Amino acid sequence: MIRLVRLWHCHKPFTFPKPQPRMVVEASSSCFSTRVGTHNGTFHCDEALACFMLRLSKRFSAAHIVRTRDPNLLQSLHALVDVGGAYDPTRHRFDHHQKDFHQVFGHGFHTKLSSAGLVYKHFGLEIIANVLKLHEDHPHVHQLYPVIYRNFVEAIDAVDNGVNLYDLDVPPKYEINTTLASRIKRLNLNWMDSDQSSDRENEAFHRAMALAGAEFLENVNYYAKSWLPARSIVMDSLAARESVDSSGEIVKLNRSCPWKLHIHELEEEMKISPSIKYVLYPDDRSENWRLQAVAISPAKFESRKPLPYLWRGLENDNLSEVAGIPGCTFVHMSGFIGGNRSYGGALAMARASLKA
Repeated sequence: MIRLVRLWHCHKPFTFPKPQPRMVVEASSSCFSTRVGTHNGTFHCDEALACFMLRLSKRFSAAHIVRTRDPNLLQSLHALVDVGGAYDPTRHRFDHHQKDFHQVFGHGFHTKLSSAGLVYKHFGLEIIANVLKLHEDHPHVHQLYPVIYRNFVEAIDAVDNGVNLYDLDVPPKYEINTTLASRIKRLNLNWMDSDQSSDRENEAFHRAMALAGAEFLENVNYYAKSWLPARSIVMDSLAARESVDSSGEIVKLNRSCPWKLHIHELEEEMKISPSIKYVLYPDDRSENWRLQAVAISPAKFESRKPLPYLWRGLENDNLSEVAGIPGCTFVHMSGFIGGNRSYGGALAMARASLKA
């Protein structure tokens, strides 16, 4: 039986004998000089992202994706991800299902790698440099390399390897089904669909690659063009904190920027004690000022020292009267953030909160 398979990046159709049942093969041709293999059947986030990332490298930029479990065909391919039973970066073999596999990213991380983490570990520096059009030795590339792993890739490794986010003795208070892994899982063919052909499965996998890849690129660009420039702003503000308040626990930012992760990291690097309790910054939508309580950790909602209980949920004149500070605009019900019409008013609110 012969099946016509249309290649994803060729300009002409290609005729190829149908392989074994459920084998999804994008056949080789002159259109493709390199071929990357992954397994067919149900796909997951890690191999979808791994295939996308490999295509961001120079070596595999035009790679053809072959989805199969045929061992003979797999042996002939230039790279394998999430299949093949071997981890050998010298041969571009990136499987993580072996019993003796215990690879981690390094740099202080301890999560077992999936195929996505393996590709990122070996190609991440080059990929970041290619996306940002920088040299691989550029300091920003090396600074972003572990940051993007921590804030994007590690979670994909952990989910694929069944690592829980928290060690809990009680069930979580709510479910999260909007993660990238969850959304990619839903792109698999519906078991109720009458058409379960390899062609449809292949189309679904390419949609998964596009979804994972788009989010990866969004993260690279965010951390390069927003997060990284903010680091120097936060560092300068931390160095000048005692000029804002003698306690050293209040920081002023001259412009709004992503500061939350930087605060915790820079406190440790700069050996700041006591810890920062409040950050003041101008509201980018008005001439008002915000004061925000610093969370106890980047992954938690709880504040180190929330704004006073009696202020919470109040606004404008009612809040100013209770606080005894003019110009107050609001304090959130949880006490993690508030506002004032002036910098002096926001500073007064932070100082009063510190003493409360």
